[in-house]
This record gives sequence, structure tokens and C-alpha cells, in this order.
Amino acid sequence: MGHWFSRNIVEPGKVPMLLALTSFVLTFLVTRTVTRLIRAGKGPFRNVSSGGLHIHHVVPGVVLTVIGGFGAVGSDRHGVGGAVFAVVFGIGAGLVLDEFALILHLDDVYWTDEGRKSVEVVVLTAALVGLALSGFSPLGVNDMTADERQDRATFILTLVLNFALVLVTLVKGKVRLAVIGTLIPFVAIVGAVRLARPGSWWSRHLYARRHKARARAAIRAYRHDKRWTKVRRRLQDVIGGFQERVPGRGTPPSS
Repeated sequence: MGHWFSRNIVEPGKVPMLLALTSFVLTFLVTRTVTRLIRAGKGPFRNVSSGGLHIHHVVPGVVLTVIGGFGAVGSDRHGVGGAVFAVVFGIGAGLVLDEFALILHLDDVYWTDEGRKSVEVVVLTAALVGLALSGFSPLGVNDMTADERQDRATFILTLVLNFALVLVTLVKGKVRLAVIGTLIPFVAIVGAVRLARPGSWWSRHLYARRHKARARAAIRAYRHDKRWTKVRRRLQDVIGGFQERVPGRGTPPSS
């Protein structure tokens, strides 16, 4: 474990990335916990406001992201400064993406169905950064043996093929399956060979005159959504702390 960490994290200068990812995930979890306590009226936490204006935590998040980003760019990846700015950047990114849905809709949709997009974006970001951190990039470590070079070449070819499958899956409107395909090789082949989702680029351009294909795609999408939407929402509820609204009661704003 120590040799792997040194070879794949320390030598390529990925320690700041690891620190940024860790602070990003912890910030998201802490922020969700605090906002749930505020919503429930428990604990010492309260919403922050100034002159009657509610200050969302995306505001300090943007400031920290800018400071951490520029600081990290100007710092040495192997130095203390780079590590410190990486943590600052991770904290800021966690605060910003926790309210991604608010930025997208320009409305306080934190506890609504639209607000679930924030959870999806955070999970996606953490997964992709974790992927890069785990050494999925074909570059980064010098002094490879001949066997390692051959393995690396095989890996690059596999990566290119898998990328093509992910791209086809993406234009077919199957975003989640495409994301999973970036993490697990060749999973995207399932989305690449199946019918596209209605409204996707593939459906609009390649099913324009294929009426039967459009009808089959619509039926399949309906059945899929009916089967998996509840499961996906339960998982989002566990991560993001969403709760059913109580009739007749408003939803307090997020912090």
C-alpha cells in the first residue's frame, strides 16, 4: 500500500488532488448535515443573512474556489503551499456544487426535486476525480519497464475504445450509464447498443423517420423510469437528506 501510494500519488504530484478531493467530499457531507439541522430547527446553526438578505453558502464557496484555484496554479505540486490551496479549493468547490441546482435554476430549489441535481453533480465530480486520482491517466510515472510500456499501450487502446462507447451512450441520452462507463470499462456498451432515449441527439437525428424505433424507445424509457426513479431518489435522499414535504407547511431556505 505504501509503495502504491508513493508511486502513484506522491511521485506524480497528486497529493494536492487527493487533499482537494477529501476536503471536497467532507465539506459536502458537513454542509448537508448542517443544512438538515437548520431545516429541522436543531442545534446552534442558523441561516446567515445580512440586512434581510439571505446569504447562501455558494457565496463563500465561490470566494474560496477562486482563492484556492489561483493559489494552486501558482504553487508547486510537491510543496506545502500547493497542499494548502488544494484544501481551500476543495472546500470552496464542495460549497459551490452543493448548491449547483440553485445556480442552474437561479432559484432556491435546495430541498425540491430540482435540487437533487446538486447531489448528482457532487457524486459525479467525486467519481471522476477519484478516477483520475487512481491512476487511470496513461501518463504520469517515468522509468517504466518494457512490460509496463506494453501494458500501458494496451490500456490506452482500451481507454480509446471505451471512450467511443461512452460517447455513443452519451449522445443517446443515457448520461448516468455513460458516467458509470467511465469508471467501469465497457459497461457503456450496454447503452451504446440499446435504443436511444426520447429527446436525445441520437433520437432526434437518427430516429426522425424511424417511427417504430421512436415508439419502442418511448415505451422502453417509460418502463425504465418507472422501475428505477424511486430507487434513485431513495439513494439521493440518503446522501442529500431530502424529505417529503408536509402539506400546508413551507420549506425553509437552505443555509
